[in-house]
Parts: sequence; structure tokens; C-alpha cells
Amino acid sequence: MKNRRIFGVLIASLALGLSVASLTGCGNGTKARSIEQIKKSGKIKIAVFSDKKPFGYVDENGNYKGYDVYFGDRIAKDLGVKPDYVPVEAASRVEVLATGKVDLVLANFTVTPERAEKVDFALPYMKVALGVVSPESDLVTSVSQLNGKKLIVSKGTTAETFFTNNYPEVELVKFDLYSEAYNALLDGRGAGLSTDNTEVLAWAIENPGFAVGIDSLGSLDAIAPAVQKGNTELLSWINDEIKSLAAENFFHKDYEETLRPVYGPAADADSLVVEGGNM
Repeated sequence: MKNRRIFGVLIASLALGLSVASLTGCGNGTKARSIEQIKKSGKIKIAVFSDKKPFGYVDENGNYKGYDVYFGDRIAKDLGVKPDYVPVEAASRVEVLATGKVDLVLANFTVTPERAEKVDFALPYMKVALGVVSPESDLVTSVSQLNGKKLIVSKGTTAETFFTNNYPEVELVKFDLYSEAYNALLDGRGAGLSTDNTEVLAWAIENPGFAVGIDSLGSLDAIAPAVQKGNTELLSWINDEIKSLAAENFFHKDYEETLRPVYGPAADADSLVVEGGNM
């Protein structure tokens, strides 16, 4: 309970987006667009993944879909504009905000103190830990099995940071794109792959011969929207939006539409979904 209270305080503090740097915007001087400017343009630019099914991906018709995209569609609707989705790699999520290429990041962005120094996080809408997926024929069920072996990760992810800091004896094979990382696993270029447990569980379901032997590693973390450092106007609007959506159980509806078809009828939505920003 003590850890949960500490974590809650951290999230609340981060959601306020208060820092000395926030008074002037990001360090390179690229100023974020105001809500008025976004409305005048008719579009809100949102960074999402294009290859991280079922959270952010492009379907066979070229349309963006997924849990994050479902939320992005609603944000745009409630702002009275259209969503303009911009594909992003995990390692570029901070950069696209700092350079003003997007107004908002909804790309499975895990809240960390290090990232909060560079972007402003809103309230969480999902919770996550790390997981490891591997071939069923040589299933990885503990980190000790990875000693002296190769583990596949995507650059700029919490998995990369976690293993670098805590298990330096595990050799990391790093890729820019999630699709490249999973192809490497399929090709046998690593003993396993680590990323958010929510994603590896979904991927294993759709890829026979693979399973998640480690389904919860590290701490329970929050996934939250992010805006450019100092964009307190949009941050406040997003926080209010997340709170108001709780009244209609919005993120559970999002889960049912985008994740239930993947995880199946027995999966527990409450293990992942956060309503109203309350972990």
C-alpha cells in the first residue's frame, strides 16, 4: 500500500506538468500550439505507433487502429477537429514533442521520472509491467535463463532501460521498429523479446509456437498521454477529458472494441484499464 501511495503521488505530480523549464517551453525554442491554434487548423497532430498491434497500428485499408487510436479519435472529436496521426518510433517520442511535430503523444508512453523531465505527462489511462515472450520449445520463465543469451528489445523503451540497468549480463539486440524486433524473434535472433506485458501477451496469442513465460517484470507503471514541456493549456484539457470520460466508462469501452477480440473473453480488463486517471 505504501508503494501505491508513493506511486500515486508521483503520477499526480507529473500530471501537473510543473517545472522551471515549463515556463518557456522546450529547450530548442519550438513552441507548442495552443488549443485555439489547433482548432483553427482543424486538426490535432497525434503521435501513435503504426506497428504495435493492438495498441497502435495501420490496418489492411491503411487506417490507424488500436487502443491508443480509439482514444485519439475521441480527443479529436471533443476538440471539434480531426485527428492527424503521425507514426512514431519508441525512441523518438520525446523528440517529436520537443520539435513541435505533434501536439500529443499517444504511443504506449510509460511514465518515468527521466521522461517527465523532458515532456509533461497527463493522467494515466492504462497500467503496465514488462513481459518476455519466447519460443514454447525453449520457454524463458526467469531472467536467469537469459544470462549470456541475446534478448530482443526496441530502442527507447522501458525494457531497454530496465535490462541495461538491472541485468547488464543479458546481451540486448536493439531495433528501431517493433515490427523489426518481432521479425528478429521469428527468425531466432534472440532467446526472447521483452516489451510491455500487454503487448507480448497479445502477440503470443496471434503467433502459435510462442508464449509469455514472464508476464510481469519490474514495477507496475502508468501509460499516459504526453504533451510538450510547458504546454499547460493542452495538458489541463487532456486531464479534464480523462476525468470526464470516466463517467461513461470510456476506457473499458475502448478495451472491449480494440483489445477484447485479441485477449479473449476470459481476460480481465481491470488489470489493464485505468478510468479517470486513478491507478
